Amino acid sequence: MDNLIFQYSWEILPKKWVHKMKRSEHGTRFYTNTDYLFPLLCFLKWHTYTRVQVLIDICGVDYPSRKRRFEVVYNLQSTRYNSRIRVQTSADEVTRISSVVSLFPSAALVGARSLGYVWSFFHQSSGFTPYINRLWFRGASITKRLSS
Repeated sequence: MDNLIFQYSWEILPKKWVHKMKRSEHGTRFYTNTDYLFPLLCFLKWHTYTRVQVLIDICGVDYPSRKRRFEVVYNLQSTRYNSRIRVQTSADEVTRISSVVSLFPSAALVGARSLGYVWSFFHQSSGFTPYINRLWFRGASITKRLSS
């Protein structure tokens, strides 16, 4: 089924939403711009051939040498088709990333803790105040609430 999702998605999705796709034994990976993250996740959740029901986690990586230094990866699971889909985007210090809490309520729990060093602000979410997480080298984390 992964092969079907891969081929069909590449043909049907607008090219501005997905600028690159990869398929591996671990599932399909979509690379998108932050502007098209939410529409892409909507498509993946509600389309007949994907039906993504579960947001497994959100991961963030900081590459200080890059201009768009933060990589954010959304790991998704389609239980109907038994397939994993990863959606990856990159951002800099001032780029806003749309919140996906309205699509996946678990994102409120995952997002507040998982993105260490990511200074991207999540918006378009009712009741979700932006947070900055700083992971220290010894494993302890400090979460600071930003003033609205």
